[in-house]
Amino acid sequence: MNILLHPTYFPSISQYTALLQAETITFEKEDNFQKQTNRNRMYIYSPNGVQMLNIPVKHNTEPHQKYKDVKIENAFDWQKNHFKSLEAAYRTSPFFEFFEDDMRTIFEKKHEFMMDLNFEIFEIINDCLGITLPYSTTQEYFHEVENYTDFRPLANGKKDTFVNEPYTQVFNEKHGFIPNLSILDLLFNEGRHTKDYLLEQKLLF
Repeated sequence: MNILLHPTYFPSISQYTALLQAETITFEKEDNFQKQTNRNRMYIYSPNGVQMLNIPVKHNTEPHQKYKDVKIENAFDWQKNHFKSLEAAYRTSPFFEFFEDDMRTIFEKKHEFMMDLNFEIFEIINDCLGITLPYSTTQEYFHEVENYTDFRPLANGKKDTFVNEPYTQVFNEKHGFIPNLSILDLLFNEGRHTKDYLLEQKLLF
């Protein structure tokens, strides 16, 4: 399976399921930026249930801006807030301390471009999983593609109806199982077993 998808902020479990089961991976680099998508947001399991973490981006006067040109608004201390939220959500999870230092480096560095941050996150997550996922990037944008399974819609959480098999989450007893959160939820709860878990999921979207 040859897949095409967007680089996103700490990708969803559905995206990583596709990534690990793909034969080839191509990331879309030539699309226009769309607000309210996982390009600059992720969903975690907080003590109060699902929590969205959103990265502020600089406003642009142009009607259409390429995703690769979108700059992060670093005037807000979003890195500190996001890491505090991760600590509140996962400090008691089995593997948070194991991966904490890897994650901290992401939030201590100021990136200029949103896409650059997402590609760096992709490499760090892969390193945490002990895997290598070679990929290529698009050189121009096509609305419809041939010879690819088009997973670009997975960047829009509202269109992503993937439901993964249950695993133990920190606040299961309070809110029950919540599917298809950020890959961080799975990583902090399942550790290196995350890879095997993803390979066992069925790609039914």
